Amino acid sequence: MENEKIDTDPIDSVEVDKRPLFLKDARYQGELHNAPYALSVTSPKIEPIDKRLLKANAHEAMQHQAEQQIQMLKKQAELLMKQAKAIEHRLEVSHAIYQADINFEPVINGIYHVYQKDNGTQVLSMVAPYEWGSKMPFSEFLYTVRLLGDRTWDIL
Repeated sequence: MENEKIDTDPIDSVEVDKRPLFLKDARYQGELHNAPYALSVTSPKIEPIDKRLLKANAHEAMQHQAEQQIQMLKKQAELLMKQAKAIEHRLEVSHAIYQADINFEPVINGIYHVYQKDNGTQVLSMVAPYEWGSKMPFSEFLYTVRLLGDRTWDIL
């Protein structure tokens, strides 16, 4: 019995990896052809990255995208400014019309006509310039307007 060899279990003979857990996961364990680095002499050559070229390309793409977005925002700002100026103009016209002589109650979406008298005062009328016949009672026709729902006037 002394010379008898003791059969050991193969599981007991496996070497235990005593590295910390974060280092155990750092080893690539997938298929060789998908490895992120060369694992054998026959693996394809891995060239180092040209960091200057990488940064230059990234910077160029970033600059291009930023310029496109800035141009889009500028166009939107121009449109907003144009809309704001149109509203301001509508307010000026509305103030002028409310200063004029109005002898009736205007209806929303109604179309009216603004005239100027000889003394410089303005008049809002339901009668269009072509409806006066041969003699218009005012010195000048100024413009045709529509009363909007917000009680401002839009020149047609």
